[in-house]
Amino acid sequence: MKLLKIKDNSQIKRAEFSDIKNLTRKIADKTVEQLECEDIFVFPEITKNSAGLTNEQMILETVNDRFRSGNLMGFLGCGDERLVIESRFCGENEDWFFRYLLCKVLDFPNFVNLDTGFDPDNSIFNFLLLLFPYYLKTAMRKGLFKKYIRREYNDGNVKGMIDVARHIKKNIPFIGNIAYTQREFSYDNSLTELVRHTIEYIKGKPYGNNLLQKAKDEVKLIVSATPGYELYDRQKIINENKRDPIRHTYFREYLALQRLCLVILKHRKHQIGYGAQRIHGILFDGAWLWEEYMNLLIKDHFYHPMNKGRRGAQWLFDGNVGLIYPDFIGKNSENRIIADAKYKPIDNIGTRDYLQVLAYMYRFDSKTGYYLYPETEGADDLKLWMNRGTTYEKNVMPRNDISVTKHGLKIPADAVSYDDFAAKMQTFEHEFTQEFISF
Repeated sequence: MKLLKIKDNSQIKRAEFSDIKNLTRKIADKTVEQLECEDIFVFPEITKNSAGLTNEQMILETVNDRFRSGNLMGFLGCGDERLVIESRFCGENEDWFFRYLLCKVLDFPNFVNLDTGFDPDNSIFNFLLLLFPYYLKTAMRKGLFKKYIRREYNDGNVKGMIDVARHIKKNIPFIGNIAYTQREFSYDNSLTELVRHTIEYIKGKPYGNNLLQKAKDEVKLIVSATPGYELYDRQKIINENKRDPIRHTYFREYLALQRLCLVILKHRKHQIGYGAQRIHGILFDGAWLWEEYMNLLIKDHFYHPMNKGRRGAQWLFDGNVGLIYPDFIGKNSENRIIADAKYKPIDNIGTRDYLQVLAYMYRFDSKTGYYLYPETEGADDLKLWMNRGTTYEKNVMPRNDISVTKHGLKIPADAVSYDDFAAKMQTFEHEFTQEFISF
């Protein structure tokens, strides 16, 4: 196996990809949308209004003689070639920062080894299993999925269409039964059966029962709703779901769950990425993880519109014109703060970012803006005062009432273990949130 590890938000010489030429050729300068037909699972799902991960984002983008990585982290493979994209805060050991984000935001358990050094394919599969409770709980917030199905009966209570061929086959000589089919609106359908098969498969893993405890109520509902479950029907259920994906946009969470279940159950039969020409893997949007992590830290002081969940939408203009999703809007209406989570180095927070936050500040009558970013250098906050005047009239000078601050959360670089890393993170988190106590 040929393995290359790179960092997110980095530029890497193209020569370093010489051992994984086939995989590189398939993903370089391709958008996430173009790679949707491959066996790549992207978390979270792409949404039209997302300001983070979009269809146009690339895994690797060519810049002169280098490839530039973005906010995506994860694992990709094709044939015997593997690419691991770690967080830029990963040291010589396991990527503790990435693991910490997953544990905080997605409540990942600590009993599964996420180290990708020896077996990236097994790590991919572990991540898929760990995502299952999250996707199950998210989908079932809209209730148990129900749809019309056609069932066969053979009794004396005819309520549907008579099946003549089956009646002749089963009921001669006639003993009072009629063979017929009936269309019913049922919870026990191909999708809930697919979820049930995935649940039973995960139960067979050493850590399966512990993992499913994170969605125990939802698991209980699925089990009770699928009395027709039979282990030997698994391949038939997989084929039915591949032929009939969820199409209604209202059930998009169930579509994501359906796709995850299919990827997990397909692995059971022939491993992820079966076939030398297929790309397989799992990618996480680091920008989304960072934003949701920031929300956990500062939610007592800020509202958090969610573009991926389409909740808390705001508008620039009257008549619902100019849809916007500021990351964070301060709850103090007398001293409103606008904060923007940026999963990028401080030097990469530039003009477009400034324009976005200033537009949000103007919209919400705020004179104070913040960029919330991760950093390792322990640099002091950088406070930028907005200018007034023009260079034409030679009267440019800073205001004293409107400012934007780059406020970094320090990421430990000298931890000796994951527990040590987590303890230091908690200390830095406390220091980070003190900035907003007075607002």
